[in-house]
Amino acid sequence: MQDTLRIGTLVPGGEAVRTIPQIVQHGFESFQLNFWQTIGETDLAATAARVGELAAEHGFVISSVGIYGNPLGGSEESGATLAGWEQLIEHAHLFGTDIISGFTGRLPGSSIDESLPRFAEVFGELSKRAADKGLRIAFENCAMGGSWQKGDWNIAHNPTAWERMFNAVTADNLGLEWEPAHQMTALIDPIPQLRKWVDKIFHVHGKDATIAWDVVREYGIHGPKSYVWDRTPGFGDTNWTDVITILRQGGYQGTIDIEGWHDPVYRDELEMTGQVHALNYLKRCRGGSPVPNPVL
Repeated sequence: MQDTLRIGTLVPGGEAVRTIPQIVQHGFESFQLNFWQTIGETDLAATAARVGELAAEHGFVISSVGIYGNPLGGSEESGATLAGWEQLIEHAHLFGTDIISGFTGRLPGSSIDESLPRFAEVFGELSKRAADKGLRIAFENCAMGGSWQKGDWNIAHNPTAWERMFNAVTADNLGLEWEPAHQMTALIDPIPQLRKWVDKIFHVHGKDATIAWDVVREYGIHGPKSYVWDRTPGFGDTNWTDVITILRQGGYQGTIDIEGWHDPVYRDELEMTGQVHALNYLKRCRGGSPVPNPVL
């Protein structure tokens, strides 16, 4: 008996065949395969075939395949990212997933408003390609150091931007890859936001944050002291029982995949210690392991 809300982690797409066998025994139920800016030399069909064998052996699923770069910029790197989106749309079915995820991109150094026409042009076309194959596109909500006025990577980091994006491209298969940490960094309360946007959330990253409110009150957010830290779930401020409750109430049938490699404490030799703690913590927050009801 398998819970419909699985808990997993992220792995680099080009290293999936090597990495998954080393960590799957810890109890991960899903994996998201990610690429940074380009698919590179990775043979997607061969990778999918081997990952499929591992999935059949261990009972996990591939929740999403993602590429994280700027497909709107017009540079050589942007061209590689855009080509990566197209490749993943063509190959996603081989991994058994219907979700492709990543940044929207933006016009480098430009505002969100200035970037929206290019977003509509690129993702208007990509959303149609994806829809023809029964696929959904989920936009990661990380600011990547950008603001409303300027940035180089992503426009999908603010709820007002989400409204404008989904008005610019009115496709049902466009949604969000959401996590509380990025909103907390902007001092947005993630819980009411999740309740409002749950119908548009296609994939969830398991990443949390800790806000040092004493630092905010004394120094503000532009002072010399850090006011927020990314955390692995179980070590941050978010009540993940509330998150999972809202997701279940909203009919979410996807996964929560832990986005590691960010925690300032559980890192380096403690990285997998933190991730396995997060895995077990999130399983407890969803209610533990499934228990069959009695037959009446």
